Amino acid sequence: MPNSSARPAPFESARAVLAEVTPPIALGPLDGRYRATVAPLVDHLSEAALNRERLHVEVEWLIALTDGTPAGPIVPGAPQLSEADKIYLRAVVADFGAAGIAEMAEIERETVHDVKAVEYFLKRRLAAAPGILGESTVLPSVGELVHFACTSEDVNNLSYALMVHGAVVQVWLPAARALVEQIADLAREHAGVPMLSRTHGQPATPTTVGKELAVLAHRLRRQVRRVENAEYLGKLNGATGTYGAHVAAVPGTDWPAVSKAFVEGLGLTWNPLTTQIESHDWQSELYADVARFNRILHNLATDVWTYISLGFFKQIPVPGATGSSTMPHKVNPIRFENAEANLEISCALLDTLSATLVTSRMQRDLTDSTTQRNIGPAFGHSLLAIDNVRRGLKALAVNVDLLAQDLDGNWEVLGEAIQSAMRAASVAGVAGMENPYERLKELTRGQRINGDDLRTFVAGLGLPDDVAARLAAMSPGSYVGLAEQLVADYL
Repeated sequence: MPNSSARPAPFESARAVLAEVTPPIALGPLDGRYRATVAPLVDHLSEAALNRERLHVEVEWLIALTDGTPAGPIVPGAPQLSEADKIYLRAVVADFGAAGIAEMAEIERETVHDVKAVEYFLKRRLAAAPGILGESTVLPSVGELVHFACTSEDVNNLSYALMVHGAVVQVWLPAARALVEQIADLAREHAGVPMLSRTHGQPATPTTVGKELAVLAHRLRRQVRRVENAEYLGKLNGATGTYGAHVAAVPGTDWPAVSKAFVEGLGLTWNPLTTQIESHDWQSELYADVARFNRILHNLATDVWTYISLGFFKQIPVPGATGSSTMPHKVNPIRFENAEANLEISCALLDTLSATLVTSRMQRDLTDSTTQRNIGPAFGHSLLAIDNVRRGLKALAVNVDLLAQDLDGNWEVLGEAIQSAMRAASVAGVAGMENPYERLKELTRGQRINGDDLRTFVAGLGLPDDVAARLAAMSPGSYVGLAEQLVADYL
């Protein structure tokens, strides 16, 4: 039996090796097809961003060790840095770009250790300082204070906290807030547009388009507030969280106080009790909240998709766009379908991050290291979904006429209103109001009735005149309760 999957040799040799194409081709869609949408996250959650934050932490730790207290530097004998020295050091972080990235990668190929490469990179800059600041600079003499008493995780945990904080506050939250306000604006715009609701997929009590959108905006906004209130924890306490190296080197210093001041000076919350790693509980909490936002947004995407399928929402065609390669009439809800898929991928990554990061074998294992390198894709797929939903919503129009037809074809939904009025009348002492639910069930369940049928039924009930008139004037389109008011009052 010949191997049907084997290609002829000439066919094989005719193909270019895409892995060797320059510039390199992205393996994943976030760095390829969707690069423009997620590019803002690169400044925060890429490998280069990680190394820049590591440099930031190392530089600030070096400055803290030499600044010290009114009694002198934290490490006795350390020289005092001048303002020019500090400006120079902080410029190492600010100027970290293509050349620095390439140089650090070269160093790491030799060290085979990413944090050690950062240390050596910074020491090179200390050695080179006299060429820029003059021979009076003390920076070449403080090389051994770089990474002083630190384990790699002292630098890494602070770097990741700063990275994630930057990504959330500067990129993800602004996009999420803009989406929520867009939904809220649509809710207000359509607050009074009646729509037949469907529970279990069946016609149910009427609502309004705006009220249904307001529910989703309210839910999403609540999750945004949770993310806004997230804590970003950090630690700097040595190889197993005991300050062992710190105390051995400088026993007279209150190292927990130094650590607390340093971590809080970075804008983070200090974690006083850890193993070698910061425990990552804050990350798990944050990612669970972002995943919940994703899932609510997924609910919006599937509902809007369904309303489009029913014709309740019309899609505004984009000039020049193609809906189908063979069916020219089609305008497909691709923005909402794309969002669904990306939200599912984001949630899968966020769930894995949340579950994996809270566990570390005894004092340390490396599962968190590779796991945290997927924070960027997790936020990237969420950001991409937010962008797709926003663009999809901009291209929607409410089909008011079809909504009205749908309502007019389902007069039986007023059965709820009539039997509730009968119950109230019965309590008020009106005779003949027995078994209201059962009587409406007999009239309406599984049957289509029209306005005349319902008005005839109401007229024969013996209700007080004002109640009978109120029910006779009601239509499915007017039976929306306080829907419009709820949007105005609570959104």
